[in-house]
Amino acid sequence: MTQATLQVRVAAKTIEATDICSFELVAIDGQTLPLFGAGAHIDVHIDVAMGDGLSRSYSLCNDPRATDHYLIAVLRDPASRGGSVAMHERIKVGDVIRISEPKNHFQLAHAAEYSLLLAGGIGVTPLLCMAERLHNTGASFAMHYCARSQDRMAFTQRLAASPFAAQVQLHFDDGDAAQKLDIAALLAAPKAGTHLYVCGPSGFLKFVRDTALAQGWPSECVHFEYFSAELATTTGDQAFDVKIASTGKVYRIAADRTVTEALAERGVEVPVSCEQGVCGTCLTRVLEGVPEHRDYFLSPDEQARNDQFTPCCSRARSGLLVLDL
Repeated sequence: MTQATLQVRVAAKTIEATDICSFELVAIDGQTLPLFGAGAHIDVHIDVAMGDGLSRSYSLCNDPRATDHYLIAVLRDPASRGGSVAMHERIKVGDVIRISEPKNHFQLAHAAEYSLLLAGGIGVTPLLCMAERLHNTGASFAMHYCARSQDRMAFTQRLAASPFAAQVQLHFDDGDAAQKLDIAALLAAPKAGTHLYVCGPSGFLKFVRDTALAQGWPSECVHFEYFSAELATTTGDQAFDVKIASTGKVYRIAADRTVTEALAERGVEVPVSCEQGVCGTCLTRVLEGVPEHRDYFLSPDEQARNDQFTPCCSRARSGLLVLDL
């Protein structure tokens, strides 16, 4: 399966904070870019840097009303699998790169009476876009932005200059106790009609999400997006079979291979990006069998239905999975 891509030029590359660079992308023909909604992301194909088809997902963080450019921000991750290092070290102004059209698995609930945005580190990118959208529509909201230190906080000048600056609070791990965020207190006694949006490192996100659910927040009012996932242990993984519904062919998935890797080796391509079960790019319908879910994309209720899974990281509890491919 091949996804449509766009060619864009890197019009600007800006250091936004320690280890964070933003990239402004424009259409090479000077035309407008496809519209997107707050919370959307694009897949960036970093061929110019690596030459090996590397693809990573990055949230769009410019005003959704803009059609002349996209803006993304990339954290240089010391545990990078190649993507963030390539973006920081090898992508330069003037380079032409390929991207996907915007996709959105982290949409605003526009019927919400109040929105609470919690950002951890680089997780500010989609929430910044959401804050601007909520302000533009006159919606009621508040935003809390947490980081290890102020020098690692991107877009603070943009937030300070925004017309909704009074609705934003910044919190630093290395700051005094008075300004640190008490997440349990913030999430206590959830009010009807309030929706929570959280994005950031997996530890931050899991703590916020678990705290919200423990405090009685309805799961449908808690929205989240991971940027990276904790690697699941592969000890004890077993081989299993995958059947492609459209062809009837059955492939053996070895214990040390992912479904997407094993299928790609046999010429069956499944679109992938994060390869960690975070972005949902590879989400595939399961027609028969029981998956072993290892993703961070599907909600617990969606996983329990066992009618779809992320083949980049998830496996099988049954001996056979029949996939809608």
